[in-house]
Amino acid sequence: MKRHCRRIRSAGFTLLEVLVALAIVGTALGASLRAVGSLTQNSTDLRLSMMATWSAENRLAQIRIAKEWPPVGNRSFDCPQDGIAFVCQESVFSTPNPAFRRVEVSVVPADNPNRRIIKLTQVVPNGI
Repeated sequence: MKRHCRRIRSAGFTLLEVLVALAIVGTALGASLRAVGSLTQNSTDLRLSMMATWSAENRLAQIRIAKEWPPVGNRSFDCPQDGIAFVCQESVFSTPNPAFRRVEVSVVPADNPNRRIIKLTQVVPNGI
């Protein structure tokens, strides 16, 4: 009588298969975390840029509404927006036409005056 040996193969994964799967999942999670970090940084930069733009636009709108004739020269003033401390640097230049002046407003963070976030320019007519 012949005995037939049956090999019972256990159902499951080998250690190598588990390690490969873990490496793939780990790589995917690492890439996901990097992407989320990048999105968060981009969102912060976008908010900072938008608030700086509003600060500069506020100053230029103030000049237009008041029909202000700003003196030629440079000045700086605080222009916070939504709790963010900004400094607006205003430069006024004469133009070839004496009835107009060019106004440039640059916005920098209060803690880093060498990093300009935005610069807007407007030509102002003499309202007299």
